[in-house]
Amino acid sequence: MGGVKKEIYDKIGMAEFLPEIPDALFCPSALSCSQNTVVLPGFCDVHVHFREPGFSYKEKIATGSAAAAHGGYTAVCAMPNLDPVPDSVENLSIEREIIDRDAVIDVLPYGAITVGERGERISDLEGMADKVVAFSDDGRGVQSADMMLEAMKRAKALGKLIVAHCEDNSLLRGGYIHDGEYAKAHSHRGICSESEWGPIKRDIDLCRETGCGYHVCHISTKESVELIRKAKAEGVNITCETAPHYLVMDDSDLKEDGRFKMNPPLRDKADREALLQGIKDGTIDMIATDHAPHSAEEKSKGLEKSAFGIVGIETAFPLLYTKLVKTGFITLERLMELLVINPRKRFDIPMNRNDYSVWDLDKEFTVDPEEFISMGKATPFEGWKLSGVCLLTVKDGKAVYKK
Repeated sequence: MGGVKKEIYDKIGMAEFLPEIPDALFCPSALSCSQNTVVLPGFCDVHVHFREPGFSYKEKIATGSAAAAHGGYTAVCAMPNLDPVPDSVENLSIEREIIDRDAVIDVLPYGAITVGERGERISDLEGMADKVVAFSDDGRGVQSADMMLEAMKRAKALGKLIVAHCEDNSLLRGGYIHDGEYAKAHSHRGICSESEWGPIKRDIDLCRETGCGYHVCHISTKESVELIRKAKAEGVNITCETAPHYLVMDDSDLKEDGRFKMNPPLRDKADREALLQGIKDGTIDMIATDHAPHSAEEKSKGLEKSAFGIVGIETAFPLLYTKLVKTGFITLERLMELLVINPRKRFDIPMNRNDYSVWDLDKEFTVDPEEFISMGKATPFEGWKLSGVCLLTVKDGKAVYKK
């Protein structure tokens, strides 16, 4: 392993997790490494959609976890908008059996907050608590404050996080992209920012009342950032994530193509700038991909009719390294906090010294979705030139991706 840099472990206070990498796993000369080849701790993504059971034509545990390994991830948390929804021990066991059989990295399932994610009755939180990473109805917002209050009380008693997709259905009005200049100029129906920050404001009040650990998914608006910043200053038990696409794009980058459609949508420049400031000042705790694969047909119907969601787990680190670290906006150490340390700490996901990835940070490539391992190919970054190529990912001492 001569020539491969390992200093990042010291810089982020994880020297005890520095792995010993057998030459049998990795041969730098054979891979023509640059002088800027580094070993990094296994990344952790708390927000992915691997689509099994129920939607294996979009993605499978096998392909999703292999794609994650290609992206340098050794642990991910899989959202519960599945069929059947993991809202009981019985339904959860179906997903867990597939994970045990097919996953090449740690895939930690969520349990649903409500039965069927329909927002009408609380799921069997007590029965699932020791088998799930947290509780979420991701893909749908919990519309009832009373329902969310009950869920928080029960989750607090179980020592589990409530992880919220914040979306007020009454404010959507058929929208499908941000209610901004692009929508107006191209006669599209917009989604207002309040549909996101309104539920966050409601839930912060419930957090104050219950003391429940609360995590906000994929924030995209400047108001969300400010609400969370103020809540943290007051001592509310709240964390949040945003996704790579909200940090490097805004609605001025939209094209009439389904690969630019996700939920929440790309917002405007002021929102993106607020998110970047939230990354810099610590308001935003982590970056999660919201990897959401769909079939080519589902993503071929333009902005209005395509399914919501893009893939991102194979491009996340190169994108963030190229656009945030190489530009000097944040350090590589800060990026490791966002991708490794903070998600593992908040979600109580242990670090393993035998989980790591090796990257050639100087090597450039052009994003080509046909080269993805994921079954999903819809990415707004197609054709982008990025730096950082994953050479090797190791889980529990075993190579799970090798270039």
